[in-house]
Amino acid sequence: MLRSLYSGISGMKNFQAKLDVIGNNIANVNTFGFKKSRVTFKDTMNQTIAGATAAQTTRGGKNPMQIGLGSTQSTIDTIHTGGSLQTTGRSLDLGVDGDGYFVVKQGNAQFYTRAGNLYLDDNGTLVNADGLKVQAYQYDPSGKITGTYGDVAVNVNATLPATKTDSITISGNLDKNTIIGDVYTQQVKVVDDAGKAQTIDVNYKKTAADKWDVFYNKPTTGIKDATIDFSVATPTVSPAIINPFPVTGLTGNVTVSLQGLTQTAGAGTSVISDPNGYTEGKLESFSIGSMGEISGVYSNGEISKIGQLALAKFSNASGLSKTGGNLFQETVNSGTPDIKAAGDGRGTIQSGSLEMSNVDLSEEFTEMIIAQRGFQANTKIITTSDDILQELVNLKR
Repeated sequence: MLRSLYSGISGMKNFQAKLDVIGNNIANVNTFGFKKSRVTFKDTMNQTIAGATAAQTTRGGKNPMQIGLGSTQSTIDTIHTGGSLQTTGRSLDLGVDGDGYFVVKQGNAQFYTRAGNLYLDDNGTLVNADGLKVQAYQYDPSGKITGTYGDVAVNVNATLPATKTDSITISGNLDKNTIIGDVYTQQVKVVDDAGKAQTIDVNYKKTAADKWDVFYNKPTTGIKDATIDFSVATPTVSPAIINPFPVTGLTGNVTVSLQGLTQTAGAGTSVISDPNGYTEGKLESFSIGSMGEISGVYSNGEISKIGQLALAKFSNASGLSKTGGNLFQETVNSGTPDIKAAGDGRGTIQSGSLEMSNVDLSEEFTEMIIAQRGFQANTKIITTSDDILQELVNLKR
């Protein structure tokens, strides 16, 4: 049989595969987080009619003579270039501006995805569209992120318990031009043992050119609670720990830091207080920041970190295996996932946006025309070879 028949068949098979890939790309042109594929070809084995000969003294060398036996598929690549981010305005729609992948789990099976349309299930667990649980890093009680990631839940009925005040930081400026004996009064809100907010007065009385007496929640005619001395290079404050603090219902030590105070002439008096402690609060809303931090906003004005989304990065993202449902899975050639929080080469997270498919319709239709014409050309090879065979059969009449 003619070798051209089999060459034509191989070409038809390859272009059919190319059309299949193009068709899948076009079908997913509006699939969030979809990564398009492409097909590349290579020639298959070659039949050597005559080998190459080396040059001699009286005669030059001769090139080999080979007849190719068709083509075959070289690769079917997944192109992991980023798609455009489409604004949706939905807080649980997340797009990754970078190379990172969201990490999701189903039992012990771990998958990766760029589709960031996330939801909360009936338990408040953050999941993707198919119910796979999104992975996030946890925070320890001190508010520091841990090195362990797992499921993350947003309890919409969460209550932040009250915490009493045990530390007050005061900063700002006391006017150096204040007349000796004058008093500046500042109001500070503290939380007592029962979780109730109380307002106290902090009085600053100038007693000398560079000295002030401080009175917490008492008149300046009483015993002072602290003294600020600006006559030295590093202003001294004593004492710093007030026990008991003169507030009914607030027991225990209260540490007051006045080290941020300055005394500058002409700058006026402007003192800012920052007490810790807060009253009980109910979760009102939550948001996801650019670094993947999930923050709950409570009715008492406090913001609490719930978790920080984990992002995976691969040394060879093209080695990932598509498993359907906008999911990828690690393979032996993708490399081990480097999972950390957002940033550090993984990109940032855009809340209220979704990554569009990276399929370019104009490019896909052009490739479709090329594949169609290539397929037609290979069918002509077969029909032409068939005509030649018919002529050979007709030699015997």
